[in-house]
Amino acid sequence: PLHLKILRRSLILFGLGLFLAGFPFGLFGTRSFAELLAVWRIPGVLQRIAVCYLVVSLLVLHCRVRTLKLVAVALLVGYWALMTLLPVPGQGAPDIDEPGGHLSAWLDRAVFGNHVWEQARVYAPEGLLSTLPALATTLFGVFAGLLLAARIEPLERVAKLFVAGATLTSAGFVWGWFFPINKPIWTSSYAVFTAGLAFSTLALCYWWVDLRGRRTFTRFFVVYGVNAIAVYVGSGALARTLSLVRISGVPLKQQIYTALLASWLPPHLASLAYALAWVAGWFLVLAWMDRRQIHITV
Repeated sequence: PLHLKILRRSLILFGLGLFLAGFPFGLFGTRSFAELLAVWRIPGVLQRIAVCYLVVSLLVLHCRVRTLKLVAVALLVGYWALMTLLPVPGQGAPDIDEPGGHLSAWLDRAVFGNHVWEQARVYAPEGLLSTLPALATTLFGVFAGLLLAARIEPLERVAKLFVAGATLTSAGFVWGWFFPINKPIWTSSYAVFTAGLAFSTLALCYWWVDLRGRRTFTRFFVVYGVNAIAVYVGSGALARTLSLVRISGVPLKQQIYTALLASWLPPHLASLAYALAWVAGWFLVLAWMDRRQIHITV
């Protein structure tokens, strides 16, 4: 039953990612459904989360912790070797600094063709090969969870989280000298560096909220957290809708932005205000859902 639950959740997450990639399916004057099928983006954020959740869940169920650590190291080192040592077919020596000049980009183009991110074209930010270090990122989350669940004193737990965070952050930073910290292709140095920041942030939150009982500012994050999938999918669909609906030929999003903010604020402040208003608006929706115990989970 647990395996079936993992598989079901992974398929739903992957399906939601495909839904967002294809939305609004020929509405609002966009490409027809037939045209969409020819370029429908297959890799994406939720799709990667689905794959990483599926693989790591099965690893956790069937492997010891020591094995999981060895797998994480193998994924990170293996990805570094593939990206820096293997020649790219039709090109030769890899060029990490060039968006389409590495093995990950070549593999994405070879497998997905037109079904990659339209803004990039030459690679997929959540592509096949870069899923290897993303699996390591997911395993780092498992290791953090094991520390939280360990039968040790709370302050020792905080100390171990901070030590892990500082070690990983330093290691990722140094690795970045040789294998640049790069989010779009999820380099090994990026995975290690951000895992370190996450460990340290988790340690700080655990100490501040759980041990010291400071919960004054936590409701905002709890409200977002209990409906994370709902707000991710809903905000993505709404943003796409506002950009596609046009009044007098001008996107509705642009009209709202100009009328309420850009007409009296400098561009950088108007952009910031729009982002904050977007987050605050969704908070009101999510707070209403939370008060009524409406929690949409996968």
